[in-house]
Amino acid sequence: MTHTHSSTPSFHNLLLQLPTTMSLHRRKPSNFNHSNSIKVSNFSSFSTTHFSKFKPHFRNFTIKSSSSPSSAVTETRKLPEAGTLLRRFWKVAKPYWSSEDKVQARVRLATVFALTLGTTGISVAFSFLGRDFYNALANKDQEQFMKQLLYYLGGFAGGIPVFVLRDYAKDTLSLRWRSWMTKYYMQRYLENRTFYKIQSQSTIDNPDQRIVDDLSAFTGTALSFSLTLFNAAIDLISFSNILFGIYPPLFIVLLVYSIGGTIISVFLGKGLVTLNFLQEKKEADFRYGLVRVRENAESIAFYGGEDNELQMLVQRFSSAFQNLSRLLVSSRNLEFFTSGYRYLIQILPAAVVAPMYFSGKIEFGVINQSVSAFNHILGDVSLIVYQFQAISAFSAVIDRLGEFDDLLDGTSSENAALVDSVTVVQDEVESSINLTCLDSNGSVTPESSKKLVYLENLTLVTPEKSTIISDLTMSINEKDHLLIVGPSGSGKTSLLRAMAGLWTSGKGKISYYANSADDVEPSGAHEIPEDSKSRVNKSYKGIFFLPQRPYMVLGTLRQQLLYPTWAEIPPSDGPEQTGVPPFLLRQEGSQSVFEKQGKPTDEDLVKVLQDVRLGYLLSRFSLDSACEWSSVLSLGEQQRLAFARLLLAKPYLILLDESTSALDDDNETHLYGLIEAAGVTYVSIGHRRSLYKYHNKLLHIMKADPESSERNWNVKPISQESRKSLLELGS
Repeated sequence: MTHTHSSTPSFHNLLLQLPTTMSLHRRKPSNFNHSNSIKVSNFSSFSTTHFSKFKPHFRNFTIKSSSSPSSAVTETRKLPEAGTLLRRFWKVAKPYWSSEDKVQARVRLATVFALTLGTTGISVAFSFLGRDFYNALANKDQEQFMKQLLYYLGGFAGGIPVFVLRDYAKDTLSLRWRSWMTKYYMQRYLENRTFYKIQSQSTIDNPDQRIVDDLSAFTGTALSFSLTLFNAAIDLISFSNILFGIYPPLFIVLLVYSIGGTIISVFLGKGLVTLNFLQEKKEADFRYGLVRVRENAESIAFYGGEDNELQMLVQRFSSAFQNLSRLLVSSRNLEFFTSGYRYLIQILPAAVVAPMYFSGKIEFGVINQSVSAFNHILGDVSLIVYQFQAISAFSAVIDRLGEFDDLLDGTSSENAALVDSVTVVQDEVESSINLTCLDSNGSVTPESSKKLVYLENLTLVTPEKSTIISDLTMSINEKDHLLIVGPSGSGKTSLLRAMAGLWTSGKGKISYYANSADDVEPSGAHEIPEDSKSRVNKSYKGIFFLPQRPYMVLGTLRQQLLYPTWAEIPPSDGPEQTGVPPFLLRQEGSQSVFEKQGKPTDEDLVKVLQDVRLGYLLSRFSLDSACEWSSVLSLGEQQRLAFARLLLAKPYLILLDESTSALDDDNETHLYGLIEAAGVTYVSIGHRRSLYKYHNKLLHIMKADPESSERNWNVKPISQESRKSLLELGS
């Protein structure tokens, strides 16, 4: 709805009734928009209207989230200090403007600011056009009226493209900034297994939402608000001179009115930042609960757990509902004031200058010009009043992203939980390579180049400092096939996690050795030129881990088989993919080396499927069929597919955590026969007695006694006679 400020009709108000949008800012926590209520009777208000309508789109969707910290801690979260928010804003915003895209970014930003200056100039020009237009109307000067009307129409034709191009340039820059930031944060989130540490230790909530929603809101809103401040400064300079020239006391009224309004707005809305922060988290938690139902639909259906799931989902939604109710109450209280604040200015400037008009000191058009200038300047100096709810929501986004950024950088107060309690080093000993290890309490000199793994004085503890395994020392040599057994909760899987570098709480040393550097690389990797080795998948060093429930990637059957050794990236869309920033394109030379060399052919993939007895899948699917494989394949089929992956990868050491639990004895025997025939050393965890026949060494772990310092493990060989008898028994 458009409000005018005099009884005289305003032609250009028809233009102002057109909706203004910002594509990157679709909605914000509350429907706070003052712009339609402060439109004035000239084209100059178009600038203020357009800038004031920025709506950060918080809380869109969350695909997946991590466990969240204690709700009690979150509920009592303190309002971040202004200095902390400014530091976090600068820390999050700065990297892009000094990145490889900085030239494009700065040129585009300069273009946006130049167009913004143009819009301000147009607004000032229309201020004078409006004055002359209404003077002609009041004087009933038809000839002058038609002349000014033509000027108005010409101004519309020339001015509208500038406003549209400014918004388009701003939105494309915002999208480019968001694209770079998204890739930047995803790289940091996935490197050094940070994602695993965050998930397993629950240091922050919903990192996925921070990458998807908060980054989008941050880039768009930061740019819009920066331009709002810039536009406000230019408007303040441009229109203050006009207003002061008309009637200086009106300028003083404006300053008193805006300062008082700002103080009251800050007082009434001081709790909105915390409420917006909590709303982000609670809605993300609710969405994550729905995602969990979808991901575990079969298990929930088998359990008949629908009522329990409904109760938990309703509880999460109720928590979000209650917080949103408090947010709406705070917004309502603020809106009582801001509504009166913005509606009073409909008559305030006209009331102040009306005596001058009645005494003949000014013309009627000057009233319109004074109203226009007053509203422009008031909008500039009342940003906090008009945008307080948007600012509070943006502050919550800054706080969440800053917290996430500090965590990724290792400067967060929460980061103590992420810091390994042991030091990771790499040693080269004789002809062997030490690939990864925990904090050393003494160097290790291998006695034989056949040694693959050496565990020295290894003690593993829980985060609560309870000992799981005490002072374990043993070696795994080439062709050793170790079986780890013990009661549930004794630490078998924890030991495997430590060997994979995922469990670092404790002391001691785990050293990996190989006969040569080539032995620790996958097939074909020894052909890598020296300057390309940094692009090798660093998490793959000739060691392959098979969990009980294999991870099924989102993609084709081919991608399932190649994961994680090779990347099968779909081809780009071709020439029509114009406009994509270079930092988002897959450039030649930046691909993983596994994608170029030693990559299995289609014939290799078909053969390995037949080897693991999954050849029948090719009668239902092609290698390029994309499905939700975790739902399409049974757990037993998924486990066989995982064995196909490792046979293609050709590692020198395999860690298996009950990796055949869903298979019958025949398939289990067949798969262990395949990896033994390949000459691979493997370490297995399992409870089945049938596993003994595939191994020649046994590590038995007992539950640790908290009151005893004695070791809770023993190692012994499995004799050939025992293996033979078990094999005969199995056959």
